[in-house]
Formats: sequence, structure tokens, C-alpha cells
Amino acid sequence: MRKTNWRLVIVGLGLIVAAFGFFAGMGVMATRSNDPVAMMQTVGTVSGVVGAIGAVMAVFGFIGRRTA
Repeated sequence: MRKTNWRLVIVGLGLIVAAFGFFAGMGVMATRSNDPVAMMQTVGTVSGVVGAIGAVMAVFGFIGRRTA
């Protein structure tokens, strides 16, 4: 039997929400940038990495750990 690690699940979901919020927030700011294409490429890369880390944390949290 495995026990779900809710701390990892909550932190993972929080990272996913933060990545989406960062991407959306910077999308609004991109109109004021000198080079919006390069800025959004960087923002997309960072958001993707943070979202992927959050997804992996959530999956590992749902898998949980073994109980004795």
C-alpha cells in the first residue's frame, strides 16, 4: 500500500499555477518590450521548466511512499 504525499502534490500544483501566471503576466508586459519575441521565448522556456518540475512533483506526490 502507498501513502500519498500531499505536500508534494500541493507544491507541484502551486508551481504549475505559478508558471501559468508568470507566462500570462509577462505576455501582457511583452507589448512594452524592445524585443517581444525574444522575451516571450525566454519566458516560455522558464515557464515550461517550472511547469514540468511542478508536474513531476505532483506525480511523485500522488505515487507516494510505501508504508510498512
